[in-house]
Amino acid sequence: MKTIREWRDNMLRLYNTLTRTIEDFKPINPPNVGIYTCGPTVYREVHIGNFRTYLMADYLRRTLEYNGFEVTHIRNITDVGHMRRLDQENREAIDPVIEEALKVGKTPQDIAKHYTDLYLKDEEKLNIKKAAKYPKASEHVKEMIGIIKILLKKGLAYETDGTVYFDVKKFKDYGKLSGNTLERMDKLLKAVRISVETDKKDSVDFALWKKAESDRLMKWDSPFGVGFPGWHIECSAMSIKYLGDTFDIHTGGEDLIFPHHEDEIAQSEGASGQHFVNYWLHGGYLLVDSEKMSRSKGNVYTISDLENKGYEPLAFRYLTFMTHYRTKMNFTYHALHGAQTALNRLRADVKNFDKPKIGCAEFEQRFLKAINNDLNMPEALGIVWELVRSDYPSSAKAESLLKFDNVLGLDLFQSQVGSRKLQVPQNVMEMVREREELRRQKRYHLADQLRNKIKKMGYNAIDKGKGTEIKKI
Repeated sequence: MKTIREWRDNMLRLYNTLTRTIEDFKPINPPNVGIYTCGPTVYREVHIGNFRTYLMADYLRRTLEYNGFEVTHIRNITDVGHMRRLDQENREAIDPVIEEALKVGKTPQDIAKHYTDLYLKDEEKLNIKKAAKYPKASEHVKEMIGIIKILLKKGLAYETDGTVYFDVKKFKDYGKLSGNTLERMDKLLKAVRISVETDKKDSVDFALWKKAESDRLMKWDSPFGVGFPGWHIECSAMSIKYLGDTFDIHTGGEDLIFPHHEDEIAQSEGASGQHFVNYWLHGGYLLVDSEKMSRSKGNVYTISDLENKGYEPLAFRYLTFMTHYRTKMNFTYHALHGAQTALNRLRADVKNFDKPKIGCAEFEQRFLKAINNDLNMPEALGIVWELVRSDYPSSAKAESLLKFDNVLGLDLFQSQVGSRKLQVPQNVMEMVREREELRRQKRYHLADQLRNKIKKMGYNAIDKGKGTEIKKI
C-alpha cells in the first residue's frame, strides 16, 4: 500500500462535476475520506447499468485506499417510495415499491427486504467492498423531518395542506451543479409549465414531504401531518447523519445530476448553511447494443441474467474497466465474452507465476499514475497486460499484480490465497445436477453429452465419489 507521503508525489486527481474540471484531491481531514453513494431503490433486481455506477464508486474507494487513505463509504438503501399513489383512471405513476407489493400480495417491507438481499448478494459477486453503513430511508424519517423543520423555520420551505415544498427561488445558488440555473429554468418554463402538484407556488419547487392518501401503505406522522418523504430529502438526511454537514465525495450516475443531486445541494446547504460536498463524481450511461436500456425493449439485464448465460460477474467488472467511467459504455454479450476470455487468460498466466517477491517499480509507478489520473482504468488495464507479457521474473510480476488487484478486485490470486469460493452460474449447476441424476440412472452416454456442454460453458465437471467437483477452465 502507498503512504500519504508517496501520495503527495503523485497526487490523485478527479473530475469534479461541480467545477467541471479535473482537480487535485484534497480531503477535509486526511487520511480520512468520506464517500456517499446513492444506492438502489429496492423494488426489483438492480440492473447492470446501476452496477456500473456502483463499480465506479468501488474502484474509487480502492484507489483511495491504495493511496493510503482510510475511507468511510456510505451507500443508502431507498426502501421508501417517493411517488404518489394516484387512481388508475388518471393513469398516473404509482409508487414502485407499493406497486410491486400489491402485485405479489406482500407488504412493501417484504419487497424491500427481498430485493435488498439480492442487491447485497450481487455486490458480493462483483467483489464490491462492503460499505461502512447501508442506511435505509425508512429508518431515517426522523432525520428527514428534522431538516424540513429547519428549512421551514428559515423560510426556505413552505407548507400547503400537509405537503411541504422547497422554495427554489430563495436559494440563490440553485443550478451550480447541473447548470440548470433559475434564469435558465424560467426561460424554459415560460413556454411550458407542467406540474402534477398544482398547490406549488412555482413549478421549479420540489417536495420535501408529501401528504399521504388515506389508503397509502407507507406513511408516517409528522408536524406537517401524516405523509411520506420526498425523494431528495432522503439522501441529504442519511449522508449528513453519517458523514457530517460537509464531506469529501458524493457519487452517482449522470442521470442523478438533475434534479436529484441539485436538489440535495439546495436543501442540505439551505439547512446547514455549510458547503455540502467538495467533489461530485458521476458515471456515464450504460447502453445495451447501442440502445438505451428499456424494459419494453427487453434489454434490461441483471447480474443473474449474465450468470444464466454462463458468464462470471467478475467478467462484467473487468468489462467496465475497458471504458472510462465518465464515458458512455456500450454493453454487448460479445464484449462480455471477450472480457471473460481475457480474465480467464489473465488468471491462467498468474497461476503459473512463482511466489510473489520484489515487484516491478517501473510498472507500479505507471499503474499508480493511471489510476490517479481520474481513475483511468482502461490505461491501468493496459499496463497490467504489458507487465504480464514483460520479461521481468514471474515472482516480480506476481508481487506487482498482487498490489494492482487491490484496486482491480478481480481475485487474480484466488487459487493462491483462497480469497473466495468459486461462484458457478445457476444454469451450469442445473446441468451438473441433471448429469448426476443421469449417472445414477446409468445413462452414461447422456451424462457425457452434458459434461461436454458444461465444458463449453467454461467449467470442468470432475466426478468425486458421491458428488461432482466443479472447476473453472
